[in-house]
Amino acid sequence: MTVVKLNCPAAPASSSYARHVLTSQPACNTTAASAKMDNAARAVSLAQLDEYKDSFDADGKNRLATLTISREAYTNSLENRYVFLNHPPVFSHKLAIDAPITDQKTSGRCWLFAGLNLLRQGMMKEYNLEELELSQPYLFFYDKLEKANWFLENVLATADEELDGRVVQYLLKDPVGDGGQWDMFVALVEKYGVVPKEAYPETYHTSNSRQMDALITTKLREYARQLRGAHGEGGSACHLRDMKRRMLEEVYRIMAISLGTPPQRLTWAFYDKDKKFHEFRGLTPLEFYKLHVQLDCKTTVSLINDPRNQYLQKYTVQYLGNVVGAPDVHYINLEVGDLKRFAAEALQAGKPVWFGCDVGKFHSRNKGMMDPELIDYQTAFNFGFSATKAERLQYGESLMTHAMLLTGVHIEDGKTVRWRIENSWGAEYGNKGYLTMTDRWFDEFVYQIVLPTADLPKHVVDVLDKEAQVLPPWDPMGALAA
Repeated sequence: MTVVKLNCPAAPASSSYARHVLTSQPACNTTAASAKMDNAARAVSLAQLDEYKDSFDADGKNRLATLTISREAYTNSLENRYVFLNHPPVFSHKLAIDAPITDQKTSGRCWLFAGLNLLRQGMMKEYNLEELELSQPYLFFYDKLEKANWFLENVLATADEELDGRVVQYLLKDPVGDGGQWDMFVALVEKYGVVPKEAYPETYHTSNSRQMDALITTKLREYARQLRGAHGEGGSACHLRDMKRRMLEEVYRIMAISLGTPPQRLTWAFYDKDKKFHEFRGLTPLEFYKLHVQLDCKTTVSLINDPRNQYLQKYTVQYLGNVVGAPDVHYINLEVGDLKRFAAEALQAGKPVWFGCDVGKFHSRNKGMMDPELIDYQTAFNFGFSATKAERLQYGESLMTHAMLLTGVHIEDGKTVRWRIENSWGAEYGNKGYLTMTDRWFDEFVYQIVLPTADLPKHVVDVLDKEAQVLPPWDPMGALAA
């Protein structure tokens, strides 16, 4: 490689682009010839491509790799069979109840499914049930309505900010997406309760939410334009609130037509495992939640592992939420070893654990396995990956994308080895709807777990009394599980 000495002053050290140029590009100077040379060095040359091809063809392994990998997805052609052999789906500690696998279908409701799957565990034990499914469409209805209200309130709160500013554009990007966070789930069940699935079943638009989401999003952006316009013309707060009320009525109409109106009272009738009949009549959804769900969701807390930020600190994310007036979304940041220890203790005590992760990384959907060495890129391409968990967050390579339920853990010599997961992608996925996550994958791609505060040591619970550090709206810790 030709090394060309620099003839111009160095760029400021604070410029990452300048650092790249200084370390990897030919000289820069003010002469036309040097400028021409510099531009040529920046482009991909034909000679450069010839060099790449010669180098590629010289390694016979590349031909074999091409013949194999070009025909298959990486996740199939590069699967490391030794990961499966070393981690069979057998666990030293597993919940006693295997509830029927649920299916969110073509929607981003995993956080609702995982939350309701958590709640049903205690109910199935209490009432000796073989099966039970709580209605995700019911909470989905109110989540959309509440997110619409949340969005419109934030439009009013930012009415004096520039339309093309980062905050306003962020709010406009995806105002009623399907995804959510645990504290958003808690806000819904505490306000609206829950109902059995038979009281409010699926419709086409709960299982296939894209068209309805697009319709509501289009209307909300239109409403944002109208509210900002009215504010700019000097409209009173009373007038703007009246506009918002009528806008929400239109969103309600969309939801009611697409999903049906949610029940205001219900009867819960069922047979237990012993074929004994039970019936509870005339319950409101909130009464059903308070009387029959065995977990008080207000007593839970989200624990995150964010190695970019200080541990044993409370965090929140600006503009993150769904229900106006509910407590802010908040987290306690802990080392990943603490998350694993607390989750394992809960599972050993027979309690499921809601958790959030970056599900698409090193994941076999067919066999239901997640491990950082599952896809052998090193053998195929002669490279691996060196970024840390913190660096992946910083560079946009990873964030929480999906929520599921931990239902088992395998412990050897006092150390966690692998974890059993109940997913919400149907029984045809993975190992009859379940998957296995290795401890190494937990370290790298699990970001959040939820536990009752009663199951945590005092020094962790005391963090809740601290003032929360506020992360910006676009921070990866504000990602919504879908």
